[in-house]
Amino acid sequence: MTKLLLSLHVLAAILAIGPITVAASMFPRYARLSASSDAPEANGQITAFLHKICRGYTVVGIAVPVLGVATGARMGVLTDAWLLTSIALTAAAAALLLTVVLPGQARLLAQPADASGAGGTGTGVATNAMPELRSAAARLSMTTGMFNLLWAAVVVLMIVRPGSTTGA
Repeated sequence: MTKLLLSLHVLAAILAIGPITVAASMFPRYARLSASSDAPEANGQITAFLHKICRGYTVVGIAVPVLGVATGARMGVLTDAWLLTSIALTAAAAALLLTVVLPGQARLLAQPADASGAGGTGTGVATNAMPELRSAAARLSMTTGMFNLLWAAVVVLMIVRPGSTTGA
């Protein structure tokens, strides 16, 4: 049963957290492009799709810590320092995603449209909003990088497991 739980935990992490990290990392770039390129509508659709991926996989991502705790309990390591640290880092990553990354993406998607943008279609971002959009996209990019680094640290702890008798 432990091997099944561990396998499901790893699969859930790959299939749920992987798409979030990739989509969240790509989002700021396309948000900037949708505001300043020749194809703002296409880039805006990409940006909206990346946000949808992040939101959807966040819900699926709940399985990762649930399966992780079940696996840790089955292995009898719930009080080990490496696991407690991983749980704390996972909680920090989840908090960052829920309180900064997803709301930041939503704010960038809701930037005011300029009625004269891209042939008068209203798809461009107002000219006076461009510096603010670039700044917000840069902050979101930095926050997303921190989110990704937290997950990288969790992966390292899961593999190395400091103090483990199985070695690494």
